[in-house]
Amino acid sequence: MNDAKKLSIAIAGASGRMGNMLIEIVLQSPDLQLVGAIDLASSPMIGNDATGFLGKASGINVQADIKAALKDADVLIDFTRPEGTMSHLKACRELGVKLVIGTTGFTVDQKTQIEEASKHIAVVMAPNMSVGVNVTLKLLEVAAKALSSDYDIEIIEAHHKHKVDAPSGTALKMGEVIAQAKNIDFQSNAVFSREGHTGPRKPGTIGFATVRAGDIVGDHTALFAGEGERIEITHRSSSRSNYAQGSMKAARFLASKKSGLFDMFDVLNLRY
Repeated sequence: MNDAKKLSIAIAGASGRMGNMLIEIVLQSPDLQLVGAIDLASSPMIGNDATGFLGKASGINVQADIKAALKDADVLIDFTRPEGTMSHLKACRELGVKLVIGTTGFTVDQKTQIEEASKHIAVVMAPNMSVGVNVTLKLLEVAAKALSSDYDIEIIEAHHKHKVDAPSGTALKMGEVIAQAKNIDFQSNAVFSREGHTGPRKPGTIGFATVRAGDIVGDHTALFAGEGERIEITHRSSSRSNYAQGSMKAARFLASKKSGLFDMFDVLNLRY
């Protein structure tokens, strides 16, 4: 039986590195309890205890049946891939389970589906759940508003070799925040690749550079380069625990929400 005083959490992608971290943080949080663990049917962890990697038993087995895993959940935390998240979204909507989405790489149509579902359930969706990253985004907003259009803007990001999307969702969010602060259209001003004879830089554009190597957890730098000076605003992650801790804040935020689409600026009260 669930403890009524605790927020009941289910974890998607429970067998992965991020899933393991999320489970560990839930177990360390006195106001949260683990009630479900989901993974692909092909995962070798299906049927095994979700906390076995910690050398302890929770009584919660990893399972592929989404609805069964969500039957006691208040909130599902999902750091998987777009196709998986969309399947989980459908189940959450049917069951009335709230959803924290840390997945990146969604298409425009998938984002529209998430927005539609949020009319029925409460959703926090952010490309990066780290508190530090979201404070960094606020700093970028301030810098972009204060600096003139004479400053060229580049966003450089680095992640581990297993990451499948580029640029990262966080890098894209940085560009979107800067574009919004400067009141320019992001898509028409973003430059995602340069090769060959590119000609001089077009004023007002936002350039992106991507590194994929080794076990880099996540580095992001926004460079504002003017005549005679440059400003660099950087966030570096050395552990996935900051993403996990931020997602727990998002889950707690959703506890009082019935519906709506929110992001980490809402969770952290950064809208000012």
